[in-house]
Amino acid sequence: MATNRKLGKTTDIRLAMLKCQVTDLLLNGRIETTEARAKEVKAIADSIISLAVKEKDNFEMVDAKVVKAKLDSKGNKVTELAKSKNGKEYQKVVKETTTEKRQKDMPSRLNARRKMMKMINKVKDENGNQIDLIAKLFDEIAPKYEGRVGGYTRIIKAGPRRGDAAEVAILELV
Repeated sequence: MATNRKLGKTTDIRLAMLKCQVTDLLLNGRIETTEARAKEVKAIADSIISLAVKEKDNFEMVDAKVVKAKLDSKGNKVTELAKSKNGKEYQKVVKETTTEKRQKDMPSRLNARRKMMKMINKVKDENGNQIDLIAKLFDEIAPKYEGRVGGYTRIIKAGPRRGDAAEVAILELV
């Protein structure tokens, strides 16, 4: 007996579709899809969120050495005149070294992050900038469900779809 629904699709298409729907659910908070797809997406999303809840505080703060270009008051890079081995002069950017506090994932959180990356697509906003959905999971979604044991999503039945009469459901984060 099969452990998951095949949804009338081949394996690679089905997994890609579920990955897209899980990404949309975590990004927007709710999606509208068929009831069978909603049940499959719910299982995946709940496992991802429970992983985020479990590992959300599993990091340490470390001092990281950062080398940056020195900036002037207008925000432009500061340059200086330098000479090459063969005697030619060129402009060289002045660098400054600082230390910053950064989060360093513990091994189990890093493993959880990699598991989440397998089940979620990369997303860009309307300006073309990358959205870090994994950071959103750890920083926004996981603290919201901290005291809860499972049941992070709900399925609301919306009736038959016009056209093919497929049962439509709304899947949302609780």
